[in-house]
Amino acid sequence: MKRATIRAYGPLNDFLPSGRRQADVTVAFAGRTSVKDLLEGIGVPHPEIDLVLRNREPVAFDCAVDDGDRIAAFPRFHAVDIAGVTRVRPRPLASVRFVLDGHLGKLARRLRLVGRDAICPAGAVDAELANLADREGRILLTRDRALLKRRVVTHGAFIRETDAHQQLVEVIQRFGPFEIAPFSRCLRCNTELREVPKSLVELSVPPRTRLQHDRFQRCLGCGRIYWQGSHWKRLACAIDAALGDASDDVSVSTSSVNSRDSSAESELDQ
Repeated sequence: MKRATIRAYGPLNDFLPSGRRQADVTVAFAGRTSVKDLLEGIGVPHPEIDLVLRNREPVAFDCAVDDGDRIAAFPRFHAVDIAGVTRVRPRPLASVRFVLDGHLGKLARRLRLVGRDAICPAGAVDAELANLADREGRILLTRDRALLKRRVVTHGAFIRETDAHQQLVEVIQRFGPFEIAPFSRCLRCNTELREVPKSLVELSVPPRTRLQHDRFQRCLGCGRIYWQGSHWKRLACAIDAALGDASDDVSVSTSSVNSRDSSAESELDQ
């Protein structure tokens, strides 16, 4: 039986049992095993990893692990550019678009609220979501670790927060900065909105709304009509709050990947 030592840093420890966090983990394995299989075997989904070192050398996920190897896995760095070092970071997507599992419907609506393309297919099974993300070049957001581990998923994230507002902040911090275009997408179906003359929609809105408002938008998909009522002001405040919270300092330096463990620095010091 072969053995390797694994060390996960920073937020990657969220995926480990409490007894394995912030510590070297010895793993036994037989036959040919890849870095990806070994790391996911202890619970860390590969899309959460931005740098892997095998015996202090950057390697790809398909690199074979040998007996006695030391594997160090790091999350995304915000303050350090490792683009020329990492071998596991996928190619950037053409645009920031999302696909979410069915448990993140509220987050999907909030992403649409800030203008991001966010689909949440009702009743889709894991294989369908993973393939959709791959086929359409979307970032997969989920709270299902097994879904995130599927090989076809290249861009994705495990959403740690449970509150929809905090989830939006988490996504903006993780994948931003990206263009924010509030009130440009339908909250119901994700299709873009277009401004329409009042005369075309006045018979489809309440009488009081006709009297108080002159500007309207209509969804190009489901036909839903939007106007700047009291709900608009409330949603605008929600957007401002999320952007404000997301602007907090989230930079991670090589010395603060784990403030309680200085071994991260020595691991990276080659």
